Amino acid sequence: MQRRLILSSLFSIVASLLVGLLLADQAATGPNQWPVFRGNPLQSGVTEASLPETLTVRWRANTADAIEGAAAIADGVAYVPSQDGHVYAFDLATGQVRWKYQGAPFKAAPGVRDGVVYVGDGDGVFHSIDARSGHKRWTFATNAEIVSGANFAGDRVLFGSFDEHLYCLDRDGKLVWKFRIDGPVNGSPAIVGDRTFVAGCDSVLHILDLKTGRQLASVDLEGQAGATAAVLGDHLYVGTMSNQVLAIHWKKPEVVWKYEAARRQQPFYASAAVTDSLVVVGSRDKRVHALDRRTGREVWTFATEGRVDSSPVVVGNRVVVGSLDGHLYVLDLAQGTLRQKLDLGGPISASPAVVHNALVIGTEKGVVYCLGGK
Repeated sequence: MQRRLILSSLFSIVASLLVGLLLADQAATGPNQWPVFRGNPLQSGVTEASLPETLTVRWRANTADAIEGAAAIADGVAYVPSQDGHVYAFDLATGQVRWKYQGAPFKAAPGVRDGVVYVGDGDGVFHSIDARSGHKRWTFATNAEIVSGANFAGDRVLFGSFDEHLYCLDRDGKLVWKFRIDGPVNGSPAIVGDRTFVAGCDSVLHILDLKTGRQLASVDLEGQAGATAAVLGDHLYVGTMSNQVLAIHWKKPEVVWKYEAARRQQPFYASAAVTDSLVVVGSRDKRVHALDRRTGREVWTFATEGRVDSSPVVVGNRVVVGSLDGHLYVLDLAQGTLRQKLDLGGPISASPAVVHNALVIGTEKGVVYCLGGK
């Protein structure tokens, strides 16, 4: 009996250590890296980086078609997807092109891990690219377009496809597992501990075992999800095409609250940024909404002149977000008041990527901007 108790205790300690390692792997990546769509595996859209009080254009560069995906930034290089069929590697300091990699049109946000860029394209091919040289390492074919960004857990890379699957591959591009939902997967998977989450056009949040891909629980969203879910602690936040933002206690699991605008309700295609106190998200009602994280009560809204499909990023006490009206907005986090408005000359559906003293974002006219201090 005593032997069994000792073994049981050792097993619990080892399990706790493994979960601790996973959580450490999923912690904030630091102010100089933006390696996945929303900055970290939790997809929270919050950064420790700082930006100058007034943003100015450090450099701009042109691609040959629209940019809808967020950049990834790692080790002084910005990796930008373009619908001209290329992923571009820009030197973050100068804007010079280090390389460009050709595939099909790219809408998905790249992910960067251990010197490798991972990104899916419009032909349903998922690419692994050497970050230094821009040379192909391997490809993995799905059966439909990929707009989901990559996310990472240890040596594994996860992404969704319009072929109705969430995929988990190893570092060599071999399939570990895949999970099917009843509709295309739009958003990037969030990862916390030994769990991952996927939601899409089947109107269900699926909670999966990260190791096996087995479904552990599900929650009815009552609407299709085009956005990526954001996780903070035991709660997850996601907007839907049925005009709502939901807070879900994913361990129970159950819906904690639902938010719907008081007037002119429109879908939420943008992904939320989540702080200790607020959930900040853009909507096709042309507004940015800030909600009390615990109650779902509206704290403030800010009106732009176009749909807000760009996912906001929280930088210190500010929110940065693009709009299809062609402007990048800098808002006060607490009050929702305007602090700066920059005309970028074309509709913005892409989301910001932010590291210390640099914000990178593209427009639907194919222009990449790096903003920061002089």
